[in-house]
Amino acid sequence: MSKKFLIYFFIFLFFTIAGRISLAAETPDELKKAIDAKNQELVEINQKITQAQKDLDETESKSKSLQNELKKADYTINQLNLSIKSSELNIQKLNLEIEALKYDIGDTESQIDIKKMAIADLLRELQKKDAENALVVLLKNKSIAESLDEAQSIVDINSGLSTQVGDLQVLNDQLSGKLTTQSTKKASIELENKNLKNRKIILQNQKADKQSLLTQTKNQEKTYQQLITQLQKDQENLSQEINDAEEKLRQSFDPNLLPSKRPGVIAWPVKLKKDGGAGLITQHYGELSKLYKSGWHNGLDIGTPIGTPVFAAAEGRVIAVDNNDRSSWQRYQYGQYILIEHQNNLSTIYAHLSAVDVKKGDVVTRGQLIGYSGNSGYSTGPHLHFGVYWTASLLFKSLPPAKGLVPIGVTVNPEDYL
Repeated sequence: MSKKFLIYFFIFLFFTIAGRISLAAETPDELKKAIDAKNQELVEINQKITQAQKDLDETESKSKSLQNELKKADYTINQLNLSIKSSELNIQKLNLEIEALKYDIGDTESQIDIKKMAIADLLRELQKKDAENALVVLLKNKSIAESLDEAQSIVDINSGLSTQVGDLQVLNDQLSGKLTTQSTKKASIELENKNLKNRKIILQNQKADKQSLLTQTKNQEKTYQQLITQLQKDQENLSQEINDAEEKLRQSFDPNLLPSKRPGVIAWPVKLKKDGGAGLITQHYGELSKLYKSGWHNGLDIGTPIGTPVFAAAEGRVIAVDNNDRSSWQRYQYGQYILIEHQNNLSTIYAHLSAVDVKKGDVVTRGQLIGYSGNSGYSTGPHLHFGVYWTASLLFKSLPPAKGLVPIGVTVNPEDYL
């Protein structure tokens, strides 16, 4: 077999493989259509999630009964299944967007290479002309007009060089922006994969809770009502004890030790609807409690579907990760909660969680994922209880029948700092 034949054979093989790769890869137009399709699917899934939330809210507004409690469990399970589907679609969409970005990045890099070559040509031309002094230019040309033309060409080269350098800077900025976007999308995929994994765990826990309720009540309304009555009585006593303790602590409260009231000291722990999220404020700080006969609300309630990511409001250290629930139906106070101490005399609590993603002693950054919203603890429905404490006043007490330790301290209005 001749050497020439082998060369032609390998050239043919290269272009054949390259052609197959080209055919296998999606074009920019195909990627755009696929991304649009995923976006449409996400819109439809989110509409179903919203409807599931409406069904859940409607059931919660009805009288407490075993039948309604089981309906709530079914709606929650349905909503979690939809959230899992949403995570899967979002991951697929982000991967497609990254593929589309690769084309943009490749095109921009090619344009940068072309600009660099054009600049190099201009620099070589300029260097050649700069090597001749004005006298040489004047003498080598037949007329002054030709010399002036050559002088003008140097000016034109300089002007062209300036334009090309400016264009190159614009392209470099564009490339930097696209690479940043690519990096952000990769981080979003990592977060969404974590959401997907945790939502599947939360879903299994919700199914187990429903089964536990059926086992405990033996599917009897009378038994359920007895359990609820005792739970309400226990929680009322617990709430009064906490209110009394916090009132005593408030007597030594010095507001001058806190940061001045201004927006942005802390960040929202979940995205609100107005910002493209799912959160909706359902009860403000200081309002009369919806759950207890007396007392006022010591935090901010943000209604949001179970499994919604919860983020640290500011940099700090996790000083508590606990659970006040004794079982799936003996739910007390804050349920699963996280408490973070910050460096400005403030501490923040995130309560009624369905899952946590940090442990005591962890140092967290502002906006870091720490857990997922839920319906644990004594709660009217899925939401995040977000509270802010004066750190120096914080105590952790064992308050049976609540399990674990219950945080007690002087609270302030979160909205003064958000």
